[in-house]
Amino acid sequence: MSAAQAQPVILLVRPQLGENVGTAARAMRNFGLTRLRLVAPECGWPNAKAVVAASGAYDVLGATEVFADLRQAVADLEYVFAATARARDLAIPVLAPEAAAEEMHRLGAAGRPIGILFGPERTGLENDELLTAQALITIPTAPDFASLNLAQAVLLLAYCWFRAGIQVPAAIDPAAGEPKATQAELAGLIDQLLADLDAVDFFKSPDRRASLAPVIAVSLTRRGLTRSEVHLWRGIFKELARGRAGPQRH
Repeated sequence: MSAAQAQPVILLVRPQLGENVGTAARAMRNFGLTRLRLVAPECGWPNAKAVVAASGAYDVLGATEVFADLRQAVADLEYVFAATARARDLAIPVLAPEAAAEEMHRLGAAGRPIGILFGPERTGLENDELLTAQALITIPTAPDFASLNLAQAVLLLAYCWFRAGIQVPAAIDPAAGEPKATQAELAGLIDQLLADLDAVDFFKSPDRRASLAPVIAVSLTRRGLTRSEVHLWRGIFKELARGRAGPQRH
């Protein structure tokens, strides 16, 4: 199975507006999906408004397949997901978009052809159409306003599919690979800092020193400083102490 065949087919059932087909194609192309099927399109096909709304996703529109009924459109698919805004009293699993996207990648990697059904703009998918699916997908929305434009729904699920297939790089640590400071080097840094603080009477009393010195030590040791960072801080402390002593005469 090719990379294109491993991706889900997007099936728009009885779409009513050419503009929505075009913007759905654009949303697909944004996230690497290229296989679009229309089932009994009420907007007619081909459709000039779809071409304009696609904003350049002409490869998707050019390869669009049109079917007279849903049974024909899903005949070559092994696993079908159906997007619906309402919970249905059907014995079909309901998945969140993220979980559905992960399952799509698992199925695609196993070579199983998959598709995602989207219903017409006004009514969504009928129950008999939902029964074609092995799983339903419900996009979480505000409970008092669950209506999504067709292309918006396609965009959200296409994004989830794309997102599930990429590895997000971990935050780059600029100190990665540098040798960590030894305990002796950390102890030397702490001793130098405490001595400098003593020199300016920072602690004010022995009791205050006894309580604050461990806090200072822990705050420095738990940060995993590198050797170069320890040397930098020791240089800073040295220059600050020299500055307190006044300008040096040469």
